[in-house]
Amino acid sequence: MKEKIKMILFVLILGSVLSTALVSVDAYTTPLIRKNKIKKLRVSVLKALDIPYSEDKIDEVFSESVATKEQGEDKFYIAKASGDVAFEIYGSGLWGPISGIIALKPDLKTIKGITIIHQEETPGLGGRIAEPEFLDRFKGKDVFPSLMIERSGKANKNNEVDGITGATLSGKAFERILNREIKKYVPVIKENRQ
Repeated sequence: MKEKIKMILFVLILGSVLSTALVSVDAYTTPLIRKNKIKKLRVSVLKALDIPYSEDKIDEVFSESVATKEQGEDKFYIAKASGDVAFEIYGSGLWGPISGIIALKPDLKTIKGITIIHQEETPGLGGRIAEPEFLDRFKGKDVFPSLMIERSGKANKNNEVDGITGATLSGKAFERILNREIKKYVPVIKENRQ
């Protein structure tokens, strides 16, 4: 009987110590994680809007160069110098969520730039959607009537982009995300301008 009581006390004490340690680590890391998430978002916005920055002046450049606008739950970013507009994109890829930033020129129909914040596509195939070489293909493309990601080498219209060979389904998922978010945000941005 004494052994069982000792074992129960040991488990209770160990559980209390470990629980306290977990709560302490969570309390310490939560603000750091939040700060890094904000930094990553700001870097992505600056890259999509093609605003130069240095690693030590991200917050300063962001606050001087970008205005943040909110309408309800919708948030978008306006480059103060050029009037270019950026907003977050989010949706399901082939294997997991894809999130990023798309920037449009002031006409709200021409792409300025795109950055990917997070994706879970197959490395070396669908994961290549996050590579600058692929994302640069979108610059200057029209988003209306809708953006199309075609087979590699088949894009010939100004609203078409060459896809990645071997990653057709990831490309089509990315296309759906872009078109859905553009159709959602452009009317909100136009309304907010008036």
